[in-house]
Amino acid sequence: MIGYAKVSTTDQHLNLQRDALKTAGCRKIFADQGVSGSAVTRPQLARAREALRPGDTLVVWKLDRLGRSLSRLVMTIADLGKRGVNFRSLTESIDTESAGGRFMVHIIAALAEFERSRILERTRAGLDAAIKRGIRLGRTPRLDEKKVAKARCLLKGGESPRDVARILRVARSTLYESLRRSELTKNKDHRTDA
Repeated sequence: MIGYAKVSTTDQHLNLQRDALKTAGCRKIFADQGVSGSAVTRPQLARAREALRPGDTLVVWKLDRLGRSLSRLVMTIADLGKRGVNFRSLTESIDTESAGGRFMVHIIAALAEFERSRILERTRAGLDAAIKRGIRLGRTPRLDEKKVAKARCLLKGGESPRDVARILRVARSTLYESLRRSELTKNKDHRTDA
């Protein structure tokens, strides 16, 4: 059994976690101190994962020591399982060596999936509401309608697209895209009026 402990600030102590991990029978303990749970890189966790071999068990004092986000937690436990490594959380009494522990991990995975689905639903609902209120989504166009009208006049007057783009201080591709969008908007407005 290999233990992993973590505290978010350098003021906090690892003693409680280390004692619990030793009592649980961990032969080696890796510890990150002053590392946030949301941090992507946790050097000692990476070392612990490297040290694990099939049949070993990664032990933590509490689930949130392994990861704050439910989806990251599930991914980490699933990755361990694929490598033939078990996982155990002392506080929550989760042990993937037992059927009950594996069942609990499946419940956590289902909750993570549910959380992702709810976030997607809320995002879509927010975007739909914004569109209904007339809010334009996406980046602000580099050329507003006034500049697009000016570009059209310059082009009709014989200026080359390259020169018009230079005058308006945009790339030629931006000029073409702005003209295309403006044309689409005009056609849409004509269809709405009819």
